[in-house]
Amino acid sequence: MLTTTKGIVIHHFKYSEKSVIAKIYTEKYGLQSYILNGVRNKKSKNKAVFLQPLSLVEISAIHKEKAGLSRVKNIELEIPFKSIPFTISKSSLAFFISEILYKSIKEEEANEHLFTFLHHSIEFLDLTDENYNNFHLIFLAKLSKHLGFHPQKPIIPISSKLYFDLQEGCFSTLQPYHNAFVEPPVSTLFFQVFGTNFDAMETLILNQKQRKILLSTLLNYYSLHLSNFDNLKTLDILEEVLS
Repeated sequence: MLTTTKGIVIHHFKYSEKSVIAKIYTEKYGLQSYILNGVRNKKSKNKAVFLQPLSLVEISAIHKEKAGLSRVKNIELEIPFKSIPFTISKSSLAFFISEILYKSIKEEEANEHLFTFLHHSIEFLDLTDENYNNFHLIFLAKLSKHLGFHPQKPIIPISSKLYFDLQEGCFSTLQPYHNAFVEPPVSTLFFQVFGTNFDAMETLILNQKQRKILLSTLLNYYSLHLSNFDNLKTLDILEEVLS
């Protein structure tokens, strides 16, 4: 049955001389793999825009009830980007976030809240002109909620000396008995990241060193809660661009 759905392009790779297989997170069907014919054809260079990281697209395809490849009949940009492909820092963020999603999302079923979060986050990045150096930190913090390991909100005063337990996903005034934890004052910054929304990014004041430490901590947190979450290829480029 031919159906249409909105989608977010996460990853693609060569399938044949003129075709690719694209991983697209869709509104109606969750994560799906699609065959796109003719994308690598010299006469179809304009189609490459559909495969840019995090592209917001609308696709028509014959979806299979069981797992397998679906063939795209038509693909269009739902919302053309205004700045992400044309700004080095934003395009680096897009590549990084795409890799994060590729390694973390496995759901082959609809998740309205996750799709809405991703769609709004990408739109926000595209439309934001400045003060987005902390976007990836807030994105990772918010994404963890949809992946099921968002930290528990502490019931202790924020003025307290906080530790963050990476294994249990919680803040505490007591140092954990194991080694997978974050010490003060980094844990306090960690707490602030998890409590900041995109529209208040400018209130999160971080220097380059703090930003790097927090990103490393967030990725360690992810690796403890997700399988095969390592060897990020886009991390070095992102850190170089944002430094």
